[in-house]
Amino acid sequence: MRRRCWVVKLGGSLAEWPDLRRWVGLLAMPRPVDLVVVPGGGPFADQVRAAQARWKFPGPVAHRMAVLGMEQYALMLCGLSRGRLIPAERPASIRAVLRAGRTPVWSARALVFDDARRSRTIAESWDMTSDSLAAWLARRLRADHLVLIKSARVPGRCAGLRALARAGLVDAAFPRYAAAGRFGVSVVWREDRALFRRALRAGTSGGGMTLVQPPR
Repeated sequence: MRRRCWVVKLGGSLAEWPDLRRWVGLLAMPRPVDLVVVPGGGPFADQVRAAQARWKFPGPVAHRMAVLGMEQYALMLCGLSRGRLIPAERPASIRAVLRAGRTPVWSARALVFDDARRSRTIAESWDMTSDSLAAWLARRLRADHLVLIKSARVPGRCAGLRALARAGLVDAAFPRYAAAGRFGVSVVWREDRALFRRALRAGTSGGGMTLVQPPR
């Protein structure tokens, strides 16, 4: 029987949060589902925004620089894990890390830059940040669920993907990329580690996580 697969996007805003190590340890723990971590851009992408505001270089250039910022965060997470999180670029290397019993952290550059040269399914603008890239990867991996770890709570009025985008919790492109997959989408506040741990140990997408798109 195929193991269930979750893609977990760890918000870049957690890069400067004191409890980041606890999330790293949680993502590295044994569990009944395969787990693939997608790092946000965080302060690394913020530097790209500042540089673009000053120098006015094109959007596609900024997008690729921000992807490299995600890779910096990925390396940081792997370094904090003491070898339990492993960087992986492509589906084959992601699966190899999972077979070895470790947690892969996606290094986005290879697939994203390949897409820019070939299929162009990824929008190279600030409308598509690591949230949408996580949804894009989840569809490519045929994941069962996408979990977004956020620094902000989901407002009670947010019901659905478009509501999340209107509230500024995800980027503008996210509803389109998430709706294209068959996976469910949940959002977890960064303080709710215990809630996420319960769901992860059970291997189910319930457990109190805020479900904004049921699996199809």
